[in-house]
Amino acid sequence: KMIKQYETVFIATPVLSDAQMKEAVAKYTDFIRENGGEIVYEEDWGLKQLAYPIQKKTSGFYYLIEFRADTQLIDKLETQYRRDERIIRFLTFAMDKHAVAYAEKRRANKQAKKEE
Repeated sequence: KMIKQYETVFIATPVLSDAQMKEAVAKYTDFIRENGGEIVYEEDWGLKQLAYPIQKKTSGFYYLIEFRADTQLIDKLETQYRRDERIIRFLTFAMDKHAVAYAEKRRANKQAKKEE
C-alpha cells in the first residue's frame, strides 16, 4: 500500500443552504475515513467568487480537506465528486514534504493569530 498525504479542494454550488453544505462536507470526510483515510485538517473557505463562470455560476462554496490515504482512494474520491451534482469543481493533489511542512506552518500561524 502506498500512503501519501493529499489536499483536496472542492467547490460546491452556491445555492446550497448551510445544512446542505455541511451534508456535502460530511459525505466526503466520511468517504475518506470509510476507505481507510485519515483526515489531517479541514478548512471551510466559505462562499467565494469564481475566476470565471462554471455551469453559469459565478461563485461557489470552497472547502479544503487535507488527508492521508492509500493512492487508490483518489480515483474513488474523484468519481464521487463527478457523480455529485452539488460539486462544480474539484482538485486533489499529492503533497510532498515541503507542501506538508508549509501547511503545518500556515496552520500554526493561524492558530497563534487566533490566540492573540
